[in-house]
Amino acid sequence: MSKKSHPIEGLPTPDPTESPEDAVSVQVEALGDNDDPYENAGVMTAYNYASPANRRSTGPLGRFIRMVGSPRYSVMIDSNEVVREPIERSGETAQQRVTVNSENGRTVSYDFGLSVQSGGVFEGCWMTDSVLVVDG
Repeated sequence: MSKKSHPIEGLPTPDPTESPEDAVSVQVEALGDNDDPYENAGVMTAYNYASPANRRSTGPLGRFIRMVGSPRYSVMIDSNEVVREPIERSGETAQQRVTVNSENGRTVSYDFGLSVQSGGVFEGCWMTDSVLVVDG
């Protein structure tokens, strides 16, 4: 796999001027309209915001697309309502709970865990380390 596989050009990428709330919003909105401007563009945007550590554990893009399309995360794809709770920020890390309602009526809450990157092409950017399904 080439180094150019990340970030995916032509889609939103992390920027040091974005807050952690901005980083979550970009991803959730892209996933909510997943196939705009082309198939899986929303998932690919989320991949662009995945931290290097996250990408190491979730695998290359093809595996990432399959993971987000799984029942655990697919509620975020083409969702019809999203409620974001206030961000909890502690220094270089942040967490935000996002509750998503799908078109089929399923509701799932996710905790986005983010950190500011130190070093590399995304130095100073908020990127997603984890997205965990919240129980009950």
